Amino acid sequence: MKSDKIINNALSNLIKERIVEDLVLGKIKSGEKLVEAKYAEEFGTSRAPIREAFYLLTLEGFVQKIPRKGTVVKGYTPAEIRDLLEIRNFLEELALQRLFEKDRSKLTGRMETIIGKMERASHDVKEYAALNYDFHFQMILASESDVIKSMYERLGTPLRSYQTVSFLEEQNIKKSLEEHKRIVQLLKDGSLQEASQLLAKHNKDVFTRIEKYVNPT
Repeated sequence: MKSDKIINNALSNLIKERIVEDLVLGKIKSGEKLVEAKYAEEFGTSRAPIREAFYLLTLEGFVQKIPRKGTVVKGYTPAEIRDLLEIRNFLEELALQRLFEKDRSKLTGRMETIIGKMERASHDVKEYAALNYDFHFQMILASESDVIKSMYERLGTPLRSYQTVSFLEEQNIKKSLEEHKRIVQLLKDGSLQEASQLLAKHNKDVFTRIEKYVNPT
């Protein structure tokens, strides 16, 4: 019974991520109703993991339950996405400030390990995006602030999803890698102000890259 629950939870998350990807790429539009039967047939499963996926999407703000209508796509507006990314940048900047008086050797070591994995995953957008999140999350963990960590984790799936979109073009991955390497070197050199400035620009560029997907002209 326990293993069945684990399998269903994993499937629910897989379905949720698939729906989020379709939402981010505009394959599912705001106001559109999500139909349990459609996804149950597509994934060859019962409706239980589909309902759980819809519930998770509701918690994360992608959809809303409307009486007598069902689960309807809410999504994020371009302005809300900008807010999401600006909050992310603020929290990372705050975490970086906490590192000014700390030993950063373990942090930079972990970051370099992740960069190695990112280089090997440079042709897998989803894997690269997941590693990219992990790279940035190392700064959050190194801040040793439960408040910063908790608030950053709340960004969760929306942040990872929109970051995935930002890496759809190969040149963006190359640019990302080079900037990550530069950030690590600046941290190792103790050039924290420069690292902070580069981090801010690095994060700001994300919205520019995804804008054409979320707000096409």
